[in-house]
Amino acid sequence: MERLSCFNTPDAPMELPPGFRFHPTDEELITHYLSPKVLDSRFSAEAIADVDLNKVEPWDLPWKAKMGEKEWYFFCLRDRKYPTGLRTNRATDAGYWKATGKDKEIYRARMLVGMKKTLVFYRGRAPRGEKTNWVMHEYRLEGKHSMQNLQKTAKNEWVICRVFKKISGGKKVHISGLMRRLCC
Repeated sequence: MERLSCFNTPDAPMELPPGFRFHPTDEELITHYLSPKVLDSRFSAEAIADVDLNKVEPWDLPWKAKMGEKEWYFFCLRDRKYPTGLRTNRATDAGYWKATGKDKEIYRARMLVGMKKTLVFYRGRAPRGEKTNWVMHEYRLEGKHSMQNLQKTAKNEWVICRVFKKISGGKKVHISGLMRRLCC
């Protein structure tokens, strides 16, 4: 059987079967990846990299990912805007991630397990930022396995982020297309 080789580190290829795609459902992201990460920060997944999203611009994220062609997944610690506050810092050097719409509840067997927040990247500073086509879905634990119920400090709040770039019609840009449309 042939194997597809993806590089998740400069010198260690990841062996995958032909046609392999990583497309977990919202519920799978919460229960199989985020929950274990919250319970043990040393947990790692073959397909999900750890990244500080406040230090990386969205157009650089595909190259920080372990895998992905049209969407990329990352574990990230939510950064607080103020040390004693609850507001999340979502700014980078070039812009900021702005929440849009209402958070979506994620259930497993009729039990609330997490929430999904949609964010869009804006270049510049609020309130005059310029909207881009970069989109992020941020997944966090909620319900009986939420951070409050796990007795963790608010500073140690892991989330999973799914990042992609939209083109007209709501479709996602393939990684090869990013070379042509690098950062706009």
